[in-house]
Amino acid sequence: MTHPVTYEREGRIGLIRIENGPVNALGHAVRAGITAAIDAFAADAEAGIAVVYGVGRLFIGGADISEFGKPPQDPWLPEVVNHIEACPKPVIAAIHGAALGGGLEVALGCHYRLAMQGTKLGLPEVTLGILPGAGGTQRTPRLTGLATAMEMISSGVPVTPDDALSSGLIDRIGTGDLLADAKGYATELLDQNAPVRPVSAMPRPAPDAGASAAIRATLAKRAKGLVSPLAAVEAVEASCSTDLTEGLAFERARFNEVLDTPQREGLIHAFFIERKVARLPEIDGVAPRSFARIGVIGGGTMGAGIATAALLRGLAVTLIERDAAAADKARATIDGNLAAAVKRGKLSEDKRAAILSDALITATDYAALSDADLVIEAVFENMDVKKQVFAELDRVCKPGAVLATNTSYLDINEIAASISRPADVIGLHFFSPAHVMKLLEVVVADKTASDVTATAFALAKTLGKVAVRAGVCDGFIGNRILSHYRAAADRMVLAGASPFEIDDALTDFGFAMGPYAVADLAGLDIGYMTRQRKATTRDPQEVVPTWADELYHLGRLGQKTGRGYYIYEGRQGTPDPEVEDLITKARMEAGIAPRAFTKDEIVRRYMAAMVNESARVVEEGIAQRPLDVDVTLLSGYGFPRYRGGPLKWADMQGLRALLADIESYAQDDPFFWKPAPLLTRLAAEEQTFDSLNAG
Repeated sequence: MTHPVTYEREGRIGLIRIENGPVNALGHAVRAGITAAIDAFAADAEAGIAVVYGVGRLFIGGADISEFGKPPQDPWLPEVVNHIEACPKPVIAAIHGAALGGGLEVALGCHYRLAMQGTKLGLPEVTLGILPGAGGTQRTPRLTGLATAMEMISSGVPVTPDDALSSGLIDRIGTGDLLADAKGYATELLDQNAPVRPVSAMPRPAPDAGASAAIRATLAKRAKGLVSPLAAVEAVEASCSTDLTEGLAFERARFNEVLDTPQREGLIHAFFIERKVARLPEIDGVAPRSFARIGVIGGGTMGAGIATAALLRGLAVTLIERDAAAADKARATIDGNLAAAVKRGKLSEDKRAAILSDALITATDYAALSDADLVIEAVFENMDVKKQVFAELDRVCKPGAVLATNTSYLDINEIAASISRPADVIGLHFFSPAHVMKLLEVVVADKTASDVTATAFALAKTLGKVAVRAGVCDGFIGNRILSHYRAAADRMVLAGASPFEIDDALTDFGFAMGPYAVADLAGLDIGYMTRQRKATTRDPQEVVPTWADELYHLGRLGQKTGRGYYIYEGRQGTPDPEVEDLITKARMEAGIAPRAFTKDEIVRRYMAAMVNESARVVEEGIAQRPLDVDVTLLSGYGFPRYRGGPLKWADMQGLRALLADIESYAQDDPFFWKPAPLLTRLAAEEQTFDSLNAG
């Protein structure tokens, strides 16, 4: 087997080559190889300077994730970085593609840094619940100053070569061939007799009380409840008052502290499952169909958002509306979405104009879809309307075209059975706004062909979405679970909690918004229509939030009308006291004497309902694995990422304790609090939900 790190010399330039595909991860063999290559260079009397570079897509992508959770093997990364820095002859890091985490820390150990245009340079460890552990918090501020280093490391957001050059993080930007530019730079430094330039020998950054206060204020909003960003800031600040050796010890101590937190466990879990969620045996090795030409039926908020998402990723879109006025309105909505992308710097004005003139067609005749590879229906949530649309698609679309519905709860098997080609039918449940939200539920019907499923996942990847496979049921994965934990919230309201207490408890838990603020954002008409749809099949023991129905009849639909559970001035809402009056009326009609709920009890009941229904969803095969539930709730429902997802949270809480809670709640409400059989079995066997994710 070829070693992943090699050393050779061209003239007076030593070349240290790293090739450990696909991302040149810093596994043990690479760390040992870099150390040996530096030693070989130092001992090579003919070599005056060395270039460290990576082969393939990038320089070094960071730690080897296969080593996560295992004891470190010598040489560990801090030793490798220190060894590079201690080399008696100059070492250049030639960076392309990305230098992230440990990859950037290796570059910081080098004496000079060249980065190619388009490279991403960053220390994203806080996104995994940790902080840089190989000198990143100590060397970076010595190059960039305190404020820049604190922002870069506490956010985890990569910087561009231009920003890196202006801050002092790198010394030069390459624009041509990586090795040619690196050799040219090395030759210049040799001609200048440039010395070694260890970052550890550079002056400490000056303290900046204003910058420290500002970053803490930012983190209080941006990273509320998170441990690692603040720990990273404290480590960076330590560089102002310590030499490198002491600073590295402080960094390591803070690293070890956050390593043992539940947040690190949750964030690492989220990192891994997002990379595993699209690996499905049913599409392994299955080639997707073409989807260069997309059709969209319906140009409302959802349809226009889906069209925008496709256009932004280079796909051609034909959008069908019922008449010319509606088609023009849809085009205007898409134009507005694209203009917003221009404003955010995601799209050039020329590209926006080209998309509107060349890539987007709006029409009123289904015949315009005769050449479409994949069509997504996004019309009103009514089975008869959906069937009419699919009958037209069956008539005009070419053989092999994928026919997708964006329904959020209707029976896709019934839709598929209504046409002559059920194998081509699949659910693509986008979340609004579709060009922004990451989650895409891929709902596989009974007769969906495997290459149609593969196409859906390939489309999701092209659109930059996180795709989760779901089975057919009312609400699929996300909305089905949502209906259950929202019902738990309504039960607590009827029993004595206020909607505002519930929202407060759940935002403290880590949700961006509580369920009643979310209802106001979505529109209270959505919930009302759902209740109306289910009224004929509703069990008499279910709690109906009559106060929400009254808000609907009063025209208080949430943010869009300025009043719902909250009273709005712009986006800011304050609790509406009249809502409490409506709830009091409902309690009196139900004969319920209200009681107080603590924040802990609110969270525990809400989460128990979420986990219990999630367990049923997994057991029934609607979600094939617990990780599918976790990814769905993380990507589309605002679940706090640092908790890993509801089923990871349940594992960390302990399934026996959670089951005991549910059994205690069932004493007063046995209808709602029936323990899921899967939860009962896992608790009895002392297993975890995560144990079902293996493979």
